[in-house]
Amino acid sequence: MKMTVWCVFVLGAVSAAGKVVVTHVGQNVVLDCGVTTFKKVLAWYQKEVLISRVDGKSGFPRRGTAPVVTRSKVKLDTKLGITGVTMEDGGRFTCEADGRTYHHTLVVISMSVVPSRVLQLGSEATLQCQVKGLDPGSLVQWIRPNGQLTGLEEVQLKSVANSDEGIWQCAFSCDREMFRENVTITVQVSTTSASIIPNSSEAPRSGVPGHPAEDGGVLLLGLSWWVWLALGVGCLVLVLLLVLSVILCQRIRRKKRRKFVRMKNAPQPLRPRKYCNCDRPTAAAKPRQGRRREKPSALPL
Repeated sequence: MKMTVWCVFVLGAVSAAGKVVVTHVGQNVVLDCGVTTFKKVLAWYQKEVLISRVDGKSGFPRRGTAPVVTRSKVKLDTKLGITGVTMEDGGRFTCEADGRTYHHTLVVISMSVVPSRVLQLGSEATLQCQVKGLDPGSLVQWIRPNGQLTGLEEVQLKSVANSDEGIWQCAFSCDREMFRENVTITVQVSTTSASIIPNSSEAPRSGVPGHPAEDGGVLLLGLSWWVWLALGVGCLVLVLLLVLSVILCQRIRRKKRRKFVRMKNAPQPLRPRKYCNCDRPTAAAKPRQGRRREKPSALPL
């Protein structure tokens, strides 16, 4: 009895139960090892392939060869962060810290509604739910808005009805735990079918979408065809006026430029030169220089 208790205790110390982490394609996820500190060695594995190994003394990490190694990073608190999750990342991840092993399961989901989550009444659609990381033989199925189980991971809607509107659930189980992921579908009435098939309980109304106009024409977005024609003609006239104004402005600028160049290159007319007429007094006569000779006097008789 003591031996049995001891074996159970040893197994519990060597291997501890992990967690199931559910994520979607393209998201980022963080896996918790199960311990916050370690002394000797911390190692992460993806399906028994080494991702990273950290020495407790030096703190230097050594990368492995797992497919997720380029998009993963071991944090200081022993957690493993993965960016841009893909479908191939789904599966078991193992964390070893100081001789203890922790197993975790990463479940990756990809849900799609073709052509879109907004469907037209009477159209066709396909709902698909892909789940990676589950045990072999695990059941993945859709649950209708009314709670009905389909038993299928892909549902074909041949003719969308009003009852298909609501929350669809992709249900699956992992490690004896049930998981459900929701997707909301909206069903709309086609505008073309509403305009062709009017309500028999009401008389046709003019100016209301989905009802014929009083003149017998079909309304488009609540307006008659002649209103759209008038709007089109008005827009065309406005565009023509804008083009005409641009052309006239260019012609006026071109004429002004030519006139300016012509005036600049034309020969200038000759004008008489104007001299300075100063109102200054007349200058005095310049005195003669040198000694003036005296006339000889007449001889006495």
